[in-house]
Amino acid sequence: MAIMDDSVEIRAQGWRTLAALYGLIEVELERALQAGAQLSVVEYTVLEALSRQDGWHMRMQQLARATALSASATTRLVNRLEDRGLLTRILCADDRRGIYTELTPDGITLLEATRPAHDATLERVLAEAQRLPELAPLVDTLPALHESVKMRT
Repeated sequence: MAIMDDSVEIRAQGWRTLAALYGLIEVELERALQAGAQLSVVEYTVLEALSRQDGWHMRMQQLARATALSASATTRLVNRLEDRGLLTRILCADDRRGIYTELTPDGITLLEATRPAHDATLERVLAEAQRLPELAPLVDTLPALHESVKMRT
């Protein structure tokens, strides 16, 4: 007979709550971004991550970490966005094996055009989630999490 470990169940419940909130957000963001710009959530994430970089570029492995994708999935994603003219690749001057990914002017324009819909959708979905008893505590922690991250940078 196994002894129940409450901490395991608490972590599992926390993970299920986080996954439920993420699922709600992702579905609504996907809908809004596809309708407005034929962008997926992960494509928007790439454009947004690149826009926050000094010099507007990132190495491919940094981009893979930022999007939580494998190296091969990141390469396919970058290929699609490059084919659409939203980003470009640049060889690293210091390391010829390194490749940077950078937003193009069209990528910047599309990101700026879609950011309001993204932000409004995120705000709406979080407000709706806050009204659900099982998700409200997690939504309530987001401002404190933001402050904690801001203090570290």
